[in-house]
Amino acid sequence: MKKLLIVSSVAALLSTAAFAADGATIYKKCVACHGAKAEKVFNNKVPALTSLDAAAIEAALKGYKTGANKFGLGAMMKPIATPMSDEDAKAVAEYIQTLK
Repeated sequence: MKKLLIVSSVAALLSTAAFAADGATIYKKCVACHGAKAEKVFNNKVPALTSLDAAAIEAALKGYKTGANKFGLGAMMKPIATPMSDEDAKAVAEYIQTLK
């Protein structure tokens, strides 16, 4: 019985890791406007994403989903941000931090 419990626990952990959001893959949708290294200032409104911390990026993505954002590009970003889960937003925000 103990072996079954251990095997089940390991399988659950592995399946969770397999479905974890991949920030690098998600960021590929952002490259055209924000640059491969998140270095581009977009439309003189959005600073280089590498100048923002992960919490600010995550908050901005969540804001685009609701229409409340401080950069004023809701029409452009809403279709990109809306399908993102909170885990996706966090993963891409954390990935951008590795580009600094």
